Amino acid sequence: MTLSRLLGLGGAVAALVLVAVFSSSTADDRADPPMWNDDARLPQIVRAVRLAEHYDFSGEPLPLDNFDVRERLERELMVNAYWHSSTLLALKNASRYFPVIEPILHRHGIPDDFKYLVVAESNFRNVTSPAGARGFWQFLKGTAEDYGLEVNSEVDERYHLEKATEAACKYFRKLHDRFGSWTLVAAAYNMGANALARALERQQMTSYYDLNLGEETNRYVFRIVALKEVLNHPEKFGFELTEADRYRPLDNYSIVRVDGPIPNLGAFARQYGTTYRMLKLYNPWLRTYQLNNRSGKVYDIRIPRE
Repeated sequence: MTLSRLLGLGGAVAALVLVAVFSSSTADDRADPPMWNDDARLPQIVRAVRLAEHYDFSGEPLPLDNFDVRERLERELMVNAYWHSSTLLALKNASRYFPVIEPILHRHGIPDDFKYLVVAESNFRNVTSPAGARGFWQFLKGTAEDYGLEVNSEVDERYHLEKATEAACKYFRKLHDRFGSWTLVAAAYNMGANALARALERQQMTSYYDLNLGEETNRYVFRIVALKEVLNHPEKFGFELTEADRYRPLDNYSIVRVDGPIPNLGAFARQYGTTYRMLKLYNPWLRTYQLNNRSGKVYDIRIPRE
């Protein structure tokens, strides 16, 4: 057999092999793996948000007949419903911190919906903003001090949830006396009272929903309403949590009252049978390794019993 015929025969065999492999691969690709079913073929089903007929913030209804209002609310519902890790953490933390916040709001006559500002501001984290606002309620230093919070290098009561919530309630009440609307109170909390007053005057409007504000405040109330909806009805957005999934309150502690210096908080923690880590978890307002307390002020320090 000549070389050319051998080459020709070899090429034909190679072509047949390639066709067979390609056909087998294509057939395999078309066939469902045995373990799959129709549901498993899709990792998730993502549906458009469908608005209910009514939403409100603190009893003040959103004007859903306005297409702009509907679309802004839809945006925040989609952003917060599909930001899975953040939303799950909010759902888990709500059972830990809302029981602390709710009675303080009630005692001051502040609508319960204001607890969702904590989620919008910090997602239950003692974070620091680029502008220097701190804690769950994101108080700036000057505003915190105006409403009775101690802020210095060793003690920062913006991180004391009960005291910061008390301060926030006083601020909300003052804003409501000025603007007369809880929706405008929320907007003023975000952008500042004087800036909101100027916007109302310049735009000749009285409703938050008719104002054109900066991007953050334009979204702020809608974000709060969206968070309220998702946290109250997580199953509508595909979130499934049992009671065991939710974090329990940090309410199992005793109080040690001190009116002098603590040279080392680590040694103090060991003295009371706990750790520095647990001491800071229960008392995040203690900001360093010591408490000089030169003024002799009385502090209540929580010691976890667990």
